[in-house]
Amino acid sequence: MNAPLDTHTTAPVKKALVLFSGGQDSTTCLAWALNHYDTVETIGFRYGQRHAVELDVRPKILEKMRRFAIDWPGELGPDHICDLSLISDISETAMTADMEIRMMENGLPNTFVPGRNLMFLTVAAMLAYRRGLNVLVGGMCETDFSGYPDCRDDAIKALQVALNIGMDTRLNLVTPLMWKNKKETWQLAFDLGGQSLVDLIVQDTHTCYMGTHDQLHEWGYGCGKCPACMLRKRGFTQYCAEKNAQ
Repeated sequence: MNAPLDTHTTAPVKKALVLFSGGQDSTTCLAWALNHYDTVETIGFRYGQRHAVELDVRPKILEKMRRFAIDWPGELGPDHICDLSLISDISETAMTADMEIRMMENGLPNTFVPGRNLMFLTVAAMLAYRRGLNVLVGGMCETDFSGYPDCRDDAIKALQVALNIGMDTRLNLVTPLMWKNKKETWQLAFDLGGQSLVDLIVQDTHTCYMGTHDQLHEWGYGCGKCPACMLRKRGFTQYCAEKNAQ
C-alpha cells in the first residue's frame, strides 16, 4: 500500500533587504518591512554625500529598531555599508558638493544625482542574491518628492525586470511610499509603531540635504530651507493638524 501523499506545504520565508539611509523615509520603510517580512537586513551607501551625517545616525536608529522589532513579526538581521564614492567622482551635484541648491535648465533640481537610485538598487540586488534575500524595499516616491526621475514607479518596475532577467532571479522591488505624500508617510509611521516610532523619526533620523544636524525642530533635524526639509516640515504640519482635528 502506498504511503499517503503529504499535502502540507510550507510557505516560503520572505526575506527583505531595506535600502536604509538613516532618513525619515527609509526608517519608515524599515518599520514597514519588519511588519511584513520574516527576516530583514539593511544596506546603506557611502557615496560622498554632502549630508554624510546620515551615516552617523544609522547605528543608533538600528539599535532602537531592534527593540521595536521584538513586538513585530520580522527579525532585524545584519547591516551592510557599501562604498560607492565613484558616484561623487563622476557627478558633481548639490548633493555631493558645496554649492547652492537651484533648478537646472532641464527642470530638475541640481540635487539630482543621475543614476544614484539605479545604482543603489543594482548593488542591493547583488547583495540580496548573495545573501539569499528575495525582496528589496526602497523609500522611492513620486507623490511628494523633488522630481527625481529614478524615483518614479516606471523606473523601479523597469529595473526590476532588467535585474531579474540579468541575474535569473525572481527578486521583488517594493516601494511602500510610492503613492504617499509626506503627511501620509508620517501617518504610516504612527500606524506601524505609534507615537514612539514618530518620536524616533523626529529625534534620530536625518533627511536634510545640507547636512545640518545641530538644530532640532518639531519635525526633526535640518536647515529648514532645502527641498528635503521643506517637504518633511510641510508633511509633519499637515499630519499634526489632521491628528489634532480628530
